[in-house]
Amino acid sequence: MTKVHAIRTGSVRIKLSQMAGRGRGLARAGHILIDPDWSGWVPIYAWLIEHDEGLILVDTGETARVHERGYHPRWHPFYRRASQFQVTPDDEIGAQLQKIGVRARDIRDVVITHMHTDHAGGLAHVVGSRTWLHPIEWDRAQGFLGQVQGYLPHRWPKWWNPEPLRFEPFAFGPFRERMPLTKRGDVFVVPTPGHTPGHVSVIVQGSPSIFIAGDTSYTENLLKQGIVDGVSPDEDVARQTNQRILALAREQPLVYLPSHDPQSADRLARLATLTP
Repeated sequence: MTKVHAIRTGSVRIKLSQMAGRGRGLARAGHILIDPDWSGWVPIYAWLIEHDEGLILVDTGETARVHERGYHPRWHPFYRRASQFQVTPDDEIGAQLQKIGVRARDIRDVVITHMHTDHAGGLAHVVGSRTWLHPIEWDRAQGFLGQVQGYLPHRWPKWWNPEPLRFEPFAFGPFRERMPLTKRGDVFVVPTPGHTPGHVSVIVQGSPSIFIAGDTSYTENLLKQGIVDGVSPDEDVARQTNQRILALAREQPLVYLPSHDPQSADRLARLATLTP
């Protein structure tokens, strides 16, 4: 039987206008920087899928190195004005996996939903695992331009060389393509562009199916309200993705798990489904 674990790798605070975007175009990013209102401390979740074909990790969470002087670019306004972290070494993905009796080296596959630091900061713990990433995300995150867009390519492990996700034209509800991670095809990746152009999510098919959502929205309630976050470079693309998620939930029972929703772990434990 396939089991999904919610693994908390620390906490983050962000501006409320990042969770629920305001305005249009470039004004959305501007609101994040000048917004005086912060969220509470919200979780940074990674997800472990125990499948009889092997262990699959979705995202690697954050690293305690975020507290080191100079870890984030000092010149970057987002890191100076719009995010705060609480992460200890015991919060990192390696230590958290050990708590549930899993060795990081036993992870077969790692899927990175997108390359923001709170989803890829723990890459150093998954040496030897096959890692999957959307090629759009890989290209967008490179070099100095990647840093400008909020990525930290200079902090990636030097040995890291992800496999490009390769999608097949095999629909699952309103999602037109997918890439299977298991021979049975019951765990697969779907493109969910919005928060970033190369953002992906992972679906564990079952009754109910589990939708590991990354940052498609910050909470289930924001998804249901049709509110797009303030980070998405194209609000319309993000809204289309979220409408597909809601359409899928109308077709079949679906547990929706955004990475920063304080209720995600509880919904997973109860298999509480999304009601659009």
